[in-house]
Amino acid sequence: MKISVIIATKDRADRLDAALESLRLQGTTPPTEIIVVDNGSVDGTRAIAEKRGARYLYEAVPHRGRARNRGVAAATGSHLLFVDDDVIVPAGFIAAHARVHREAVFPQAVTGPIINVPSPTDRPSPGAANYSGAFFCTCNASVGKSTLEAVGGFDEQFDLYGWEDTELGLRLRNFDVAHVFAWDAYLWHVKPPEAETIDAALRRTIEKARMAARLVRKSPTSRAKLATGAYGINLLRAKALAPRSAQALFAGVATSPNVPPVVARFARGRLLDSVYVEELERELGHDR
Repeated sequence: MKISVIIATKDRADRLDAALESLRLQGTTPPTEIIVVDNGSVDGTRAIAEKRGARYLYEAVPHRGRARNRGVAAATGSHLLFVDDDVIVPAGFIAAHARVHREAVFPQAVTGPIINVPSPTDRPSPGAANYSGAFFCTCNASVGKSTLEAVGGFDEQFDLYGWEDTELGLRLRNFDVAHVFAWDAYLWHVKPPEAETIDAALRRTIEKARMAARLVRKSPTSRAKLATGAYGINLLRAKALAPRSAQALFAGVATSPNVPPVVARFARGRLLDSVYVEELERELGHDR
């Protein structure tokens, strides 16, 4: 068994450096290669990748699915392990993924706990709150290369932010791939408070809503609708708790320096929830 770790990244050289350093300190692992797919960076991403001994690929078109497909095509491992560029992995992380695949009788998609932390030095152990039933989340997921190729890889129609890994998970599930949640295959996902501006968060939310609608159009199943929130009860909930008429108020509170941080975070969450549902309904309304 050989593991190909694939990281798609864009303009986050400092975070990538920490991720690659943690991958280097793995202890005993099966044969492993690290592949960094630079998705159009203009910072020092290439220098960091080469300094850390990773294979460096460049994909100019900013497109996460396309970048990951580029990494898959170049991979020489029998199994592919996807992580994000802003993670820290503990010693034994790669071995934990490999162990599940080695013991499997049938093809498996393996995921593990994703522990969101505010800084790279915060490293709590996983707990019940870190369980996820998501079939395939590319922040922390592995699968056999032949299996991924058999279902066609990432669908490059998902050309904005969000849902390309969920859509791939649906196809893997339909291909009779089993899902295993491995508690010892955990990692820390570094999410500094307010690292993303409200404008950037709004742009990503709108893109995510558009890709959610694309997923529901491609796979109009209850599973896809539940995953994306495109079902009646959730849409009514959002309208009641975060109506469109309150978006300006939520935005003002979320960006005010005069409110407690917990209140600002609450308002930010309600704003993004409202914008997501509004854009999702607008996109799905085009099909009616």
